[in-house]
Amino acid sequence: MAAIIQKAKVEDTSLIADFQIKMAWETEKYKLNPNTITKGIKAVFNKPELGQYYVAVVDGKIVASLLTTYEWSDWRNATVLWIQSVFVVKAYRRQGLFQLFYDHIKAIAQHDDSIGGIRLYVDKTNIPAQKTYTKVGMNGEHYQLFEWMKD
Repeated sequence: MAAIIQKAKVEDTSLIADFQIKMAWETEKYKLNPNTITKGIKAVFNKPELGQYYVAVVDGKIVASLLTTYEWSDWRNATVLWIQSVFVVKAYRRQGLFQLFYDHIKAIAQHDDSIGGIRLYVDKTNIPAQKTYTKVGMNGEHYQLFEWMKD
């Protein structure tokens, strides 16, 4: 499978929203509000300082998406890229698309001294994703995520 990783365009908003709605339900049985997620995605396109969406394109069709956001690390005096909102259409899973995304983002980080590393979070029960992240060279040994979120 020949896939191309590229920056998403604002025209991809509705497809990315659909991906996120499916991902939230599939992974957490959480029903996203379509209006809210669409506004959230558009916010990233309108304010690039919030993040960057990427898509994987196979045969001219977008089959996966991913969002990177930014965290300032005073320990590193650098920005940490957070990988978020990963979704791959079922027919294209387990075919190396996350590896392509990761390699693309890692190359950006390696060539930019202002970026100190890459992080992501994963649901504790999502064992297949954890295996994928380990396979690409990431580890989950240092931190545990705690959160409080408004519903």
